[in-house]
Amino acid sequence: MISLLLIILSILLIAEFVLGNFANVFIALVNGIDWVKGQKLSCADRILTALAVSRIALLWVILLNLYATVYNPAFYSSGVRTIVYTAWVVSNHFSLWFAVSLNILYLLKIANFSSLFFLHLKWKAKRVVLMVLLGSLVFLVCHVVVVSLDTKMGMIEYEGNITWETNLRHIAHLSNETVFTIVHIIPFTMSLMALLLLLFSLWKHLRKMQLSGKGSQDASTKVHVRAMQTVISFLLLFFIYFLSQIISMWSSTTPQNNSGDILCRIFGSLSSSCHSFILLWGNKKLREAILSFLWQLKCWLKERK
Repeated sequence: MISLLLIILSILLIAEFVLGNFANVFIALVNGIDWVKGQKLSCADRILTALAVSRIALLWVILLNLYATVYNPAFYSSGVRTIVYTAWVVSNHFSLWFAVSLNILYLLKIANFSSLFFLHLKWKAKRVVLMVLLGSLVFLVCHVVVVSLDTKMGMIEYEGNITWETNLRHIAHLSNETVFTIVHIIPFTMSLMALLLLLFSLWKHLRKMQLSGKGSQDASTKVHVRAMQTVISFLLLFFIYFLSQIISMWSSTTPQNNSGDILCRIFGSLSSSCHSFILLWGNKKLREAILSFLWQLKCWLKERK
């Protein structure tokens, strides 16, 4: 029997799913239409589009997992479980690393340092972002392999072999948790370093402005602050997401608690939903597009009345 609490939590998760898909589909459509029209997309716009597509896939995988585990467990066969877990790892990986690449791009494009090494990276910003994304594929392969082994060991345990297979199951599960932690701590650390470098660059800029007797509210200051707000929002939402996933992974070894599992997924999907709205509103082109869309929608609703 499905409890009232479970229904409420499911509604909240579905609401997140709808809002997150709206924001990400809107970002992908606006940039996609510009690309079809022959307009040149900036590196940031291309990353935003790829990030939006990966988050759409991630939200659908989360919804499918909710349906299979809570409302239709019979659908969740061993083969389906493996496919869903693998799809989650892949979509989650690209959602995470595209966001990190965007943070790195903001750092390279906005921060100002006199270091020759930084100036070289700044000049080769697109190549740096590409190398980061290609390098992250190593973590993806490792994660997919470990998740596949963990799922396979889980199937062996369910079939009734409770001798050495059980120990292998625990080792595989621990390996999965370890790899999961590593592949998330690294991008979190990279984004945190990008934030600290942006903060240091802003401090140097403000100090230079004060020494020259100019005001602090110039264009460079505003760009620094806007980029830092975006990175801070990502770090906060990512921390909530990471914590919820860790709790969900540890609770998977205890008796099933659907309400607690859905609650973890609600907090976990905040990153894919809320952060996309923050990115949308922080981008001038996307902000103007969404305001224009809402205005046209308002006019259409008035005409319908």
